[in-house]
Amino acid sequence: MTDQPTIFDSLSLDELRTRTSKKWRAYAPDVLPLWVAEMDVPQPEPVVAAVHDAMRRGDTGYPSGTDYAEAYAELADERWGWTVDPGSARMLTDVIIGISDVLKVLTEPGDTVVVNTPVYPPFFAVLDDLGRRTVSAPLGADGRIDLAALEAVLPGAQVFLLCNPHNPTGTAHTPEELAAVAALARTHGVRLVADEIHAPISSPAAAAELGRPVFTPLATVPGAENAISVVSASKAWNLAGLKAALAIGGPEATQDVHEIAELADHGASHLASIAHVAALRHARGWLDEVTTGIDVNRRFFTERLAERLPGATVQEAHATYLAWVDCRGLRDTTGIPLGDDPARAFLKRGKVAFTSGVPFGPGGEGFLRVNLATSRAVLAEAVDRMVAALASQRPAR
Repeated sequence: MTDQPTIFDSLSLDELRTRTSKKWRAYAPDVLPLWVAEMDVPQPEPVVAAVHDAMRRGDTGYPSGTDYAEAYAELADERWGWTVDPGSARMLTDVIIGISDVLKVLTEPGDTVVVNTPVYPPFFAVLDDLGRRTVSAPLGADGRIDLAALEAVLPGAQVFLLCNPHNPTGTAHTPEELAAVAALARTHGVRLVADEIHAPISSPAAAAELGRPVFTPLATVPGAENAISVVSASKAWNLAGLKAALAIGGPEATQDVHEIAELADHGASHLASIAHVAALRHARGWLDEVTTGIDVNRRFFTERLAERLPGATVQEAHATYLAWVDCRGLRDTTGIPLGDDPARAFLKRGKVAFTSGVPFGPGGEGFLRVNLATSRAVLAEAVDRMVAALASQRPAR
C-alpha cells in the first residue's frame, strides 16, 4: 500500500463542506457522506479554463454541432479501440434521461425490459415512469452476469437494459460475457441498451494484469451491431451538474438514434458540452490520476474493513469508484444482525451515510454501496464509525 498522496488527498473536509451539491446537503454536518456518486477532487484545470472562457465570451447559448461526439469518439478510439461515428450520435440531457429517450423509440407501454439486479435504482424509476414492465435477471453470487438466469427471462422481452460497467458492484463485463449476451439477445429478438457512464473509470492495475482495457464497449462485440449505448463524461470527470450525454448506436441502430424525439435535445446544456469536451480532450491525465487513486483507495478500504470488521466483505471490482459491501455477516454487540438495510443502522448509530442496497432490487438486501472517491482519511474514519455503530446497542429503528 502506497503512503504517497493521491488526487483524493488534495481537499480537506472543511473545503469539501463548502460545496452545496446533493452529497454535502442531504445530511446534517456531523454525518460523513459516502453515498451519492460525486467525487471529492479538485476540478481539472482545462475544464475550469474552458468554462471560464465561455462565460467571459458570453458563449452561453444553445448547443450546436458535433464537438461532443467527436471528442468522445477520440477517447473511445484511444482507450478502447472503439470506432464511433460522431454523425450517428445524438446529444441528450444525461444518461438516465437519455435511456428513457431511447426506450421510447424501442418499446411501447406494457413492453418488458430486463435488468440485472441488484442494479442502479433509477433504472426502475425510468421503467415505471414509461409504463414498461421490469423483469429481473439476477446477477450470480460472484456479481457477474448469470447467462442462464438471463436466458430464462429474455423470451417475450423487448429490451435488455445493461449497466456496463455494473453499478453497484463495479464489475467490468468481459468481452466474452458481452458477446454471449449479444448472442442471446439476437436469438430472442431482444434489443440491447447500455448505460456506459462509468466506462472511463477502470483500474489501471487490473488493465496491466489483463493485458487489455478493463472496459469493453458493448458495441465492439460481435452481435451487438443493433445495440445503443448512452454515455457521458459526467461521472469520470465529476461533472454531474453540467448536463450532457450521448446516445451512440451501432451500425444497425443509427436510424433508431435518429428517431429519438427532437425535444430530447433540449435538455443538454451548451456550457456542459464545452466542459465535457475540454475534459475528454485535455484532462485525460487528470483521469489517470483519478483511476490510480481509486485503485489505492479500493485496496485501502478493503484491507481496513477486513481488519476492523471481518464480517463484512467487499465485492471484487475493477471499474467505477464504488464498493459493494456485503454486511450480512455483521452483528452488533448483542449478536443481532443489521437486517436488510445495514446503511440505515450505520447512519443512525455511526453518523456515516452509505447508499442502502435495498433500492437496487433483489439481491441488494444486506448490502450497502460505498463511494470510494474521497481521501483515505475519510475512508478510515468511515470504517471507524462503522465499528462504533456496531458497538452501540441502541436500536436502529
